[in-house]
Amino acid sequence: MEQNDHVSRIQQQWAEQRPDLDPAPQGIIGRLHRLANHLTEELCTVYAEHGLTEAEFDVLAALRRAGEPHSLAPGELAQQTMVTTGAMTKRLDKLVSNGWVTRALSGDDRRGRRISLTASGKKKIDEAFTAHMRNEKRLVDQLSPADRPVLEEMLRNWLAHYEPARP
Repeated sequence: MEQNDHVSRIQQQWAEQRPDLDPAPQGIIGRLHRLANHLTEELCTVYAEHGLTEAEFDVLAALRRAGEPHSLAPGELAQQTMVTTGAMTKRLDKLVSNGWVTRALSGDDRRGRRISLTASGKKKIDEAFTAHMRNEKRLVDQLSPADRPVLEEMLRNWLAHYEPARP
């Protein structure tokens, strides 16, 4: 039995008002959009429990994933977190002031900088990431074990239209 959810009601209204158009794509796009909003809220709750915003978590996680010495150039960080270098500067200012990252000159290049995770930053992201993984598992556990790999593959294939695979 099909649920008459918010998206279904919108589709029904459009079908009545514009019978010349097929509102079926809204069933997928609208639900994905609404689900993304709900999931983001659930994720941000855990970040906040660790004193982090989503943006701060993203930067700390990128540095942690980089492996020893947990250091990247600001441009690399901006690319990995998909923000402009201007937005990255603001994020870094807050992380530096909290003592979670440092800015240092990069070797012989006096213009280059490296952003590095501090010991307290590594501790912060390790704790937050552990809680984040528990939270993501809780969210994904709402799906049946059989549906999870199917959905993951469908989303991977769809996303490949927008983000080409990289080695």
